[in-house]
Amino acid sequence: MTSTSHQTDKTDQIDQKTILVGVTDIFFYTKVRDALMAKGYKIERARTQQDIADKASATIPSAFILNMNDETLNAFQALETLNADASLKTIPILAFANHEEVDTFHRARTLGVTKIVSRNEFSARLKDLVEEVAGSHA
Repeated sequence: MTSTSHQTDKTDQIDQKTILVGVTDIFFYTKVRDALMAKGYKIERARTQQDIADKASATIPSAFILNMNDETLNAFQALETLNADASLKTIPILAFANHEEVDTFHRARTLGVTKIVSRNEFSARLKDLVEEVAGSHA
């Protein structure tokens, strides 16, 4: 009888159904949570910069949703936090911002955002966008 050993690495620990959500507006967060939970996702909410690092490290989510215009959570600092950790910089990121903020779109892409869309598109296509971005991590 032979035994097969299996080595695990960070990619084995990715939680394919957990989405980390960096959205502090309770009403918008609730909309995101309800839509994604209906699709079978588990939601982890990040309310602070420290939450992002701690929860991303603990769960290795299949995607991270980030509001680039959040007044409480500094989205650019959040992206820098993820990029600073080799095991976290591979997490696909779906971001949204006001459509007229072209500089925000460019800067977000430069910092590694997988996909950035307008707030309106995010609201209208949330489930499809999450599937698209999270699928890129599989």
